[in-house]
Amino acid sequence: MKRTILCMLVVITALQATAQAPAENKNQRYFDINKNIDIFNSVLRELDMFYVDSVEVNNLVQSSIRNMLTRLDPYTEYYAEENMEDLQFLTTGEYAGIGAIISYNNGQVVINEPYEGLPADKAGLKAGDAILKIDENDMRKSTVKDVSDKLKGTPGTSLDLTIQRPGEKRERKLTIVREKIEVDPITYAGVTDEKIGYLHFGSFTTRSADRVKKTVQDLKEKGATSLIMDLRGNGGGILDEAVDVVNLFVPKGEEIVSTKGKVKQWDRTYLTRNQPLDEIIPIVVLIDTGSASASEIVAGGLQDLDRALIVGNRSFGKGLVQTPRDLPYGGNIKITTSKYYIPSGRCIQALDYSRRNPDGSVARVPDSLTNVFKTRNGREVRDGGGITPDITIPQPTGGTIAFYLMTDNVIFDYVTEWVQQHKEIAPPHKFRLPQSDYEAFREFVKKRDFKYDQLSEHSLLQLKSMMEFEGYMDVAKEEFAALETKLQPNLDRDLELFKEDITSIIESEIVQRFYYKKGVLLHQLSDDKVYDKAVEVLQNQEMYRSLLRTQPAKTPQHS
Repeated sequence: MKRTILCMLVVITALQATAQAPAENKNQRYFDINKNIDIFNSVLRELDMFYVDSVEVNNLVQSSIRNMLTRLDPYTEYYAEENMEDLQFLTTGEYAGIGAIISYNNGQVVINEPYEGLPADKAGLKAGDAILKIDENDMRKSTVKDVSDKLKGTPGTSLDLTIQRPGEKRERKLTIVREKIEVDPITYAGVTDEKIGYLHFGSFTTRSADRVKKTVQDLKEKGATSLIMDLRGNGGGILDEAVDVVNLFVPKGEEIVSTKGKVKQWDRTYLTRNQPLDEIIPIVVLIDTGSASASEIVAGGLQDLDRALIVGNRSFGKGLVQTPRDLPYGGNIKITTSKYYIPSGRCIQALDYSRRNPDGSVARVPDSLTNVFKTRNGREVRDGGGITPDITIPQPTGGTIAFYLMTDNVIFDYVTEWVQQHKEIAPPHKFRLPQSDYEAFREFVKKRDFKYDQLSEHSLLQLKSMMEFEGYMDVAKEEFAALETKLQPNLDRDLELFKEDITSIIESEIVQRFYYKKGVLLHQLSDDKVYDKAVEVLQNQEMYRSLLRTQPAKTPQHS
């Protein structure tokens, strides 16, 4: 009897300890939070009162907040009151302004790209135009943000813009009326001769699913009997819009995605709510490494339900959900609150930001540690690294010289001069840069005294240091010298070696000046192996159906 009572006391004591532990941990956490807030406030006051120079408090605090958030993940972001328009644009795709992308180039803010049919385009602004004045405000020494803030305003209000066009000595003065700018998520849509409907879908903003629905309806009315949905480069957006896009092709009541996070009351399961537009039409979805978040919900949902074939390259792997939370004084913080799981049960998040390497970097989940899941038809799919296409088309890798030619605005400036000498070009799908013009580009680059770096050069320096430290430099001196010679930046060699990539970028930039984003897409589709494979599959319905069926297990062969 005594032994039984003793056992019961032990159990009761253990239960009490278990119940008290979470409460004590919670109290300790609240204490730590309040303690650190007090420390931060005290440090800020001391700096403001005694630091040798004046302290810009707002900049200091906001920088501290942003530095703190970088230790979490790239998607948890703070928006001060003056930056709330940026958050609104991310979620709605809308703002009020002139409708142009601006950038910093050669010490001034220039028009990078006017959107087709919007105020900047209607007023005649061109890529390369330098912004000198907005109304009576001199903008020659202003930042991109300063200029952007001045260009934005209430729809219907006007502004006077003074610009300097490349190749012209006289300044130009224009009056532009601001409009409510809504970026169309559909870059281009059309029907091929093979009756394949194609649409490129750029972002998941407010009402974008309705825009996709209307586009698919139009394609079907024009005779489309199958569909290519191009989500390459689509970085995502609103989760509900992704569910509604999938709903266009699957029945009402299907689970498309569920979210799970720390706050269990916020966990949700998203079901399709409407009758579908078309449950039968064959679909191929195109993805690449730039397809993320909501794009992966659409591609992964259609794949898991065996409703579409996925062609292209593995997607980015963003399986994290952000929730905006209001802050005092008109600010907002977009917090990663949960992970999402698509119909098969897999989460496609590729990076675990809670487990960083000693240098702060984050590695992808290795394929060996991913788990196998099953689609509705029993096909094997995996978690932990984005959406893997049913048909993968190898993506060519270019040299870093192309990257530096773009980021240093060398290609942009060359094309600006090229366009001044050419008033028209061939249609987008037919335009090709003449060899003589590429030779002219070579000379243009050399005159710019273009310098570029390579990752291989940094790696060589690290290798050299390691070889010297470990004592291997003497025995491998000649081999290292040969490797160093091979990997040194060589402008003439690299302009020839990566000619195809560089030419393609120049062509796209030229086409954009004449035919906008739609033209660039049409130009790129004219030589696109991923698109060609999608067309091939949709023209062969037996291939399409067989790829969606469960593949029988291979049986051992007996001799």
